Amino acid sequence: MARKLSTLVVFGAILFALLQHVSMAQQTHVVGDALAWTVPNGGATAYSAWAARKTFTAGDTLVFNFTTGLHSVAEVSKAAFDSCNISSPISISTNGPTNITLRSVGSHYYLCTFPSHCTLGQKLAINVSGSGSPAPQPAPARPSTPPTATPVTSPSASPSTAPAPSVAPATAPGPASVAQTYIVGDNMGWTVPSGPTSYQRWANGKSFKVGDTLVFNFVNGTHNVAMVSKASYDSCNTTSPINTISSGPARITLTNSGEHYYMCTFPRHCSLGQKLAINVTGTDATAPTPSTTAATPSSSTVPSTDSPATSPPAPSASAPSLVIAALPVTFLSFALLRLLN
Repeated sequence: MARKLSTLVVFGAILFALLQHVSMAQQTHVVGDALAWTVPNGGATAYSAWAARKTFTAGDTLVFNFTTGLHSVAEVSKAAFDSCNISSPISISTNGPTNITLRSVGSHYYLCTFPSHCTLGQKLAINVSGSGSPAPQPAPARPSTPPTATPVTSPSASPSTAPAPSVAPATAPGPASVAQTYIVGDNMGWTVPSGPTSYQRWANGKSFKVGDTLVFNFVNGTHNVAMVSKASYDSCNTTSPINTISSGPARITLTNSGEHYYMCTFPRHCSLGQKLAINVTGTDATAPTPSTTAATPSSSTVPSTDSPATSPPAPSASAPSLVIAALPVTFLSFALLRLLN
């Protein structure tokens, strides 16, 4: 009996060590998380700040989420990364999403080869280690040619720190109905999203009231925000918008109740999901500001896309590595059962 107990202790120690090895299996990192792989509002610091919170190990996988035809991901040398030189990439993928397995230690550099995207901040530098110990992440160098449009630092999504709305409701609500400021898409900003229902998922669960303010964060020249009718929203018709704002960030104060419809009028952006429908409640304001006032669309039918949407499936993790790591545990378990019987 004592021999069986001692054997059981030895097997337990081995199993514990193997389970620890399984827990340290390779990781899958979604680049930018909710931001995905796009032109960020905060410039290159958006991706360097994301990388600084991560530990990259040989065998890990990077997932670059982007819409095919709007972005690409290329691995380049440090010199090409610093100067945003896209002429001779080490490798390039134009189909999104792109999975890249980190097969070597050291510094790795990635950027988008679309015009101006790298200089506007769509670039990522990481350092890959051969063990689980944290490795310092390289900070991206400033682009040699400054962007034509000044990147806008994404403001905090917290209503307490956001600027107060420019127009208040005509009928002042009680303390429980203080006007809110919403950053559309939060950290994602106003861009072509990784999924067609991303903005409706963001809007679901929020209560928009007269007096609230929407802030659309985008880089000038790459997007705009237009208020449109329900018919134009449903068909992505960009010919007759109610109002269009081309300078980011665009602040729109909600002065009317009812359904409101917004989209980007750049080619294909609306059809790829850069559109937002919300329902506003409360009493209409009597003195709207023309430049930022959101008008009520002609139709009051609640948009069909306003219902909760199913989130797109998460990127697949490195399951093969976990299965291989778990095989010794299975064999040891069978051996232990035979020994104890």
